[in-house]
Amino acid sequence: MKVEIFSDVVCPWCYIGHHRLQQAVRLYEGDVEVARRPFQLDPDGVSSGEPLLSALGRKFGGEAQVAQMTGRVAGVAAQDGLDLRFDRAIAAGTFEAHRLIWLAGRAGRDAEMADRLFRAHFTDGLDIGDPATLGRLAAETGVEDTGEGADEVRADLARARALGVRSVPLFLFEEKFAVSGAQPVETLVAALREVEARTAGDRRAPETAGEDGACAV
Repeated sequence: MKVEIFSDVVCPWCYIGHHRLQQAVRLYEGDVEVARRPFQLDPDGVSSGEPLLSALGRKFGGEAQVAQMTGRVAGVAAQDGLDLRFDRAIAAGTFEAHRLIWLAGRAGRDAEMADRLFRAHFTDGLDIGDPATLGRLAAETGVEDTGEGADEVRADLARARALGVRSVPLFLFEEKFAVSGAQPVETLVAALREVEARTAGDRRAPETAGEDGACAV
């Protein structure tokens, strides 16, 4: 079964969804091919070294609202064993990070590359839009940055827009069935099994969305 996950590496719910999908695939009794697709919450975002909390404050209307929002998602992530340090995170453009994930995918290391980028942004306080930082992270993951992949990432971003993707993470099963939001592991396992059953009859599964487990544009 093919599962595509549309996500952005500066989306905390995508980090949680990425982690939960990996768990679900391990629990599912069947073969799964996972393809990681790029999405940009802020296509015009740049890496200037600005603290993420400052950028979020401008976007969402102040420190109190941002503190409540980030505290809630950090609490959810902690239950999954993920350490989200919003106080250390740096606002960043993500196109080049997505290009590295595409490159890593050619060697079957896209999951590792995505995980390293998420951790770099949310835990280590690194600027994942900085070329030097990206070079170090690629080397850590065993990925040689040949400079390729920009056209492919642009094509994938255009496809996401054509599909109407507006919030992430979004899981697309067999190019037919969509599940959105950072769903619990058991929900993703159930979706895998349901899609397997429904595919034989080519019936469309209803889209399932979490209440707040997603980042939206």
